[in-house]
Amino acid sequence: GVLVFNEDDKTLRKLAGDTQNTIRKEPYTILDHSIFEGVTYLETDEGLIPIEIFGKHNLSNLSGAKWICQLMGVDEDDFHQAISTFKGASKRLELIASGKTSYLFKDFAHAPSKVKATTMAIKEQFPDSKLVACFELHTYSSLDPSFIVHYRNSLEKADIPIVFYDPEALRIKNRPPISPEEIVVAFDLPELRVFIEPQKLKNHLLELDYHQKVLLMMSSGNYGGLDWEVLKVKLSQF
Repeated sequence: GVLVFNEDDKTLRKLAGDTQNTIRKEPYTILDHSIFEGVTYLETDEGLIPIEIFGKHNLSNLSGAKWICQLMGVDEDDFHQAISTFKGASKRLELIASGKTSYLFKDFAHAPSKVKATTMAIKEQFPDSKLVACFELHTYSSLDPSFIVHYRNSLEKADIPIVFYDPEALRIKNRPPISPEEIVVAFDLPELRVFIEPQKLKNHLLELDYHQKVLLMMSSGNYGGLDWEVLKVKLSQF
């Protein structure tokens, strides 16, 4: 057998090193890549290969998948050809609209680590654009005062950070509401805009100038019934 593991993960690296099993071990790390004008390119012996996914998390997983495919007999060139059109999982860094200088991405991120990684991935992919990151606190765990503190610094890479939550979700569970001030403190972002009314969030998003901006919408919910088509039209104008 073969153990393929991410050597950038300290825990996995230690587990692989400590095991007494004589199994073959194949560590992998993030693939060599470059980013030009919002597109990630794999650096290969055949030259630069453009791919449709991006972000360190995706590129790390891609490296592991490449190793496994090669161990199964898939030629490296065939892998590169196939991966160039792979769009990734639905609702994960999914581009749903764009204009000449604007982009609208939708992502399912809701855990603190995923919110931070997703925000960072967008910022690295579009370093010359302003990032508007809008995150919905949707799950009951994320709305727990003892848990929300884990979101500290998760939106620090955003130029315009926004958080939305619907107090109705807490009322259903007979739990007290969380004030916008508590959310600002938990995220440790004085400039954070917090919205608790869907219409006010919608109005704010539609009032923004998206020239040279990326709008990243992160949620496992629907922002209280946000009209995505209207937002797409707005973005496409810039």
